[in-house]
Amino acid sequence: MRIFYASERSPNAFIKSDLWRENLYGSLVDLGHDVVELDFDLSETFRHLDPTSPADRDFIAVNRPAVSRELLRQLKRAHEAKPIDLFFSYFYDACITPETIEAIRALGVKTVNWYCNASYQLHLVREIAPKYDWCLVPEKFRLDDYRKLGANPLYCQEAANPRIYHPVDVPQTYDVSFIGQAYGERPEWMAELVKRGIDVHVFGQGWKRFCEPRVVAAARRLKRGLTGGAPAPRVRLPRRLVGGVLDDRALVEAYSRSKINLGFATVGSTHETGKRIVQVRLRDFEIPMSGGFYIAERFDELGEFFEFGKEIETYSSREELADKIRFYLGNTEARERIRHAGRERCLRHHTWTKRFADAFARIGL
Repeated sequence: MRIFYASERSPNAFIKSDLWRENLYGSLVDLGHDVVELDFDLSETFRHLDPTSPADRDFIAVNRPAVSRELLRQLKRAHEAKPIDLFFSYFYDACITPETIEAIRALGVKTVNWYCNASYQLHLVREIAPKYDWCLVPEKFRLDDYRKLGANPLYCQEAANPRIYHPVDVPQTYDVSFIGQAYGERPEWMAELVKRGIDVHVFGQGWKRFCEPRVVAAARRLKRGLTGGAPAPRVRLPRRLVGGVLDDRALVEAYSRSKINLGFATVGSTHETGKRIVQVRLRDFEIPMSGGFYIAERFDELGEFFEFGKEIETYSSREELADKIRFYLGNTEARERIRHAGRERCLRHHTWTKRFADAFARIGL
């Protein structure tokens, strides 16, 4: 199959990374498909995605037609040289006009969009989703919402590429670590673990402000001004436990450097709204695929992909998390058994090549 692929290379801000492209584009190549990639810098496009923001709206008004014209030009040229079977993208409304998708379909090219922020940002693909032949959707609870938009969703969970995510022979220098942005409940959970005497190292965007008093105070004042509510919780983390944004190599190595890797399921700050949203995350597959021992928040959908207590470990409260961390720090044999089983499960069932092969088979490609 000949595929025209279009996506920004690194939409995940918590790592300095080209891993996103390798996960999707690389896995399509690994399946043996002939993949033609859009030759266009979409980094600014993916920094201006919300049309309700005045600054983004002005940028989108100019940029969206420009991206659409160039994409259609390149796709038509590739299609004339050798027929394109599938247009595969990771796009928001801000990236491309609905008319462009219709023009691609008019060429006889099937269209698929893969998007993983619909748990709380479905409105950002409201215009384009119905125009694609299929939308690959990792949020099972959003399938009906896609259908209400007039789209054709297909449940396709996230995964990991074993060529990228694999064990690394490095010493285990961290008892516990978390890699991800500092938002929502995460800072409070980290502070609680530290308070309970657990050294948890954190890496990613936004964490350093929680060990710098002046910035923390400014953040609290800002939140009071924005929400009109109570001050943000006072969170202080020891400077020695706070790291910055990791590059690709350091990210994968960190999973092996950590005796225990943590995962959180809450989306954004939805815990503050009374309608807390949880979802399966990329790290739910990337950490076990890397051979890391993983403790994640327990919820039903995650249980469809791993056997709790045997392939990954889970928690449902701060107290339970702290207790399990202490238990597994003192039980190397149990940690080793679970992390090996988790990697084997990922290698069998949770690779991107398997996800895409299964999805393409279900839609007749």
